[in-house]
Amino acid sequence: MSYEETLETEKARSTIQLLFKAARLLNERAIATARAKTGAPLRTAHTTLLPHIDYTGTRLTELASRLGVTKQAAGQLVDELVELGQLERVPDPKDARAKLIRFSERGKQGILEGLAILRSLEVELGTVVGKDEMTVVHDALAKIVHHEQRANR
Repeated sequence: MSYEETLETEKARSTIQLLFKAARLLNERAIATARAKTGAPLRTAHTTLLPHIDYTGTRLTELASRLGVTKQAAGQLVDELVELGQLERVPDPKDARAKLIRFSERGKQGILEGLAILRSLEVELGTVVGKDEMTVVHDALAKIVHHEQRANR
C-alpha cells in the first residue's frame, strides 16, 4: 500500500478526523447560507470567535486565550464584527479600565438566525442518517464537550 493510500485509510478510520471534516463542511454551508440570507460578509474566522463570547461579555485577552491566538488576532476579528454591528465593546463593571466584548442587539438577533440555520442543517442531516442517530450524535458530542471542558480547566 502506498503512503497516500495508507494516509487516506487512516484518515477515514479516525472518528475525530471525520468530525473535523464534517464540522468544516457544515460550517462552510452555514456561512454560505447566512451570507445569502443577510448579505453580511461573514467569514469562517468570525464563526470561530462567536461561540467563545459569553452572554454578559468576555475580555479580549480571554477571547484570545479561548481561540489560541494572539490578542492582536482576536482584536482584529472583534473589530470586524464591531464594524458589522454584531459585537460591541462596553466597560467591564469589575474594572473600569477594561472592556468587555459582547453581542450587540443586532448580534443577538444574528446569533438566533445562525442557530436557526444550524437547526435546519441538523434536520436535513436527520433525513440522511436518521433522527434517532442524530440524537445519539448530539448526546455523544455534548458528553465529549463536557469532558474536554473539564479536562482543560
